[in-house]
Amino acid sequence: MEIKADRGIISFRVRVTPRASQDSLDGEYQGALKVRLTAPPVDDRANEALRRFIARRLHVSPSAVTIISGATSRTKLLSVGGVTEAEAAALATKDE
Repeated sequence: MEIKADRGIISFRVRVTPRASQDSLDGEYQGALKVRLTAPPVDDRANEALRRFIARRLHVSPSAVTIISGATSRTKLLSVGGVTEAEAAALATKDE
């Protein structure tokens, strides 16, 4: 998973699978963190679920997680404040 850091903010790509049976991390997919979410991809529900899920896993507030690009795509670029590159990299090795 490619992670970029700049002035205390990290950014990385995620590949989202909506309407999964449970919220989970599923390793890496083409250089992006693969995330499965139960939320449907309508009315921005999956995006909000993604922000809350990543925030919970990284122990930051949901407002620290921003979708920079890809809001209507399965592949998104996220930025997260208040975490290190190592903490974000650990997401790719964790499983629910």
